[in-house]
Amino acid sequence: MNQYDLNLILNPNLSAEQVQIEKEYIETTLKNTGAEMSNLDDVGNRRLAYAIEKDREGYYLMYTIKAGGNPEKDIASTLRLRDHVRRVLVVKDRPEWKTKKA
Repeated sequence: MNQYDLNLILNPNLSAEQVQIEKEYIETTLKNTGAEMSNLDDVGNRRLAYAIEKDREGYYLMYTIKAGGNPEKDIASTLRLRDHVRRVLVVKDRPEWKTKKA
């Protein structure tokens, strides 16, 4: 199993209950595909570089997951079908990309 970063941008106009429902759906999707969630960074509303569906902000969720196979196909394609999910990005975490501070 490889480690991946799963980044999502949700609709910024969601209530706290709706955000919780989306988080639960994402976690259920991860379990159903055999992925393990190791970390969740709930950033909240942030300004976007460009408008997505006429919104200048987005609600950011950043997961660190361990998954086998092709998570772009399995996980991301399922999450893109949700109405409140605006963007999904799956990036393989590679140790050589990490910067070392002196």
